[in-house]
Amino acid sequence: MSERKDAGFKPYLKGLVMIVSLVAIGYGLKALGISEMFDTNWVDAEVKGKGLTGEIAFVLMGAAVTAVGFPRQVVAFLGGYAFGFIEGTTLALLGATLGCIAAFVYARVLGRSLVQRHFGKKIARFDAILADRTFLTTLLIRFLPVGSNVVTNLLAGVSRVPIVPFVAGSAVGYLPQTVVFVLIGSGVHIDPTFRIGLGVALFVASAALGVYLLRDIRRPLVVEDDEPENPA
Repeated sequence: MSERKDAGFKPYLKGLVMIVSLVAIGYGLKALGISEMFDTNWVDAEVKGKGLTGEIAFVLMGAAVTAVGFPRQVVAFLGGYAFGFIEGTTLALLGATLGCIAAFVYARVLGRSLVQRHFGKKIARFDAILADRTFLTTLLIRFLPVGSNVVTNLLAGVSRVPIVPFVAGSAVGYLPQTVVFVLIGSGVHIDPTFRIGLGVALFVASAALGVYLLRDIRRPLVVEDDEPENPA
């Protein structure tokens, strides 16, 4: 009997640890002023001219702040400011992707069992959207400038979504905005025509992916509807 109680209590304990730790991390970052510290002054002092050490520090800081909800666009801007276009894009994208992995794994390890037990239907909806075509659907979500990056990562972590295609789709989906903000941070003037063209390209790509996914999802339903009923 005691073993059953312990087994039933474990999901609640993990969920409590997840909630408490998230709150603690949030207050800790606020108290330490991490988000305020991560700016051009910090980059000048800790990153520029530091070689590989500075690059590692930038990536780790970028991963840490994006994992808890700091805008990845700011990380991209600072990447451009510190390293220029090519290196800045690479390191900013790496930092944001590592932050995505950290939030995903954190939620999967600590919160999955509790959330699925109490919010199974809602998580099932998220699973239905992402689980079967994870890469393309994640790519679509990342392309659209809506929603919260960290919330998406946490939801994916407590769902059945496989980590590899989710992270891959996130990394590719992060790329367009990363490029734009790295360009801004590097001081390169962005022609209005380029900005408009990039916006149109993102819209067309998102729409095309949406149409593809909708048709791909509806196709099995049509087949099922067309199948004749088995005789009694």
